[in-house]
Amino acid sequence: MAADRPKQYLSLGGRTILEHSLGCFLDHPGLKGLVIALAAQDPYWPGLLCATDPRIQRVDGGGERADSVLNALLHLHTLGAADNDWVLVHDAARPNLSRHDLDTLLAELADDPVGGLLAVPARDTLKRVDKQGRVLETVDRASIWQAYTPQMFRLGALHRALADSLVADATVTDEASAMEWAGQAPRLIEGRSDNIKVTRPEDLEWLRLRWANRH
Repeated sequence: MAADRPKQYLSLGGRTILEHSLGCFLDHPGLKGLVIALAAQDPYWPGLLCATDPRIQRVDGGGERADSVLNALLHLHTLGAADNDWVLVHDAARPNLSRHDLDTLLAELADDPVGGLLAVPARDTLKRVDKQGRVLETVDRASIWQAYTPQMFRLGALHRALADSLVADATVTDEASAMEWAGQAPRLIEGRSDNIKVTRPEDLEWLRLRWANRH
């Protein structure tokens, strides 16, 4: 991001990206609380207004995404959460999650035996390339989706899938891939394509312009 701080603390619409990412959940009456995984010596979090919100619990993050999520799930266990409770995992750098998408995810997966995630069908032509960057083939995009967050699974099942995959040194890039590794088939719930993850400077600028045009 070519910034002087982690991207989740960059400004967007008068607040940090992280505050926007948390806001959709804090405003939802159906969610009991949040656990946020942060670097142990994170100097920015204490300066946010939401840092003192009693609904937010903080845990130390890990070396990889799976480690951070596992730490958060373990903390939920210490708070008395049951294995059958639903948990949602969201990227700190996705500040544009809509309430409608969150409501849809919760409603559609409420009785699902596995759980699932927000996702968007691939729209562009996709190419498979070799190590030299030359096209090997055009991939049929009809069955290709982009995985977004939140991702929603039962606490116990997700905990076991992540822990076992780490022990096995399996490659898992999100919670759904851990569940897939464990033999489950998560369900995709189509969401809005503007629920983007801020990864590059142009992503943040795109959101700033989009939000400015709302008014």
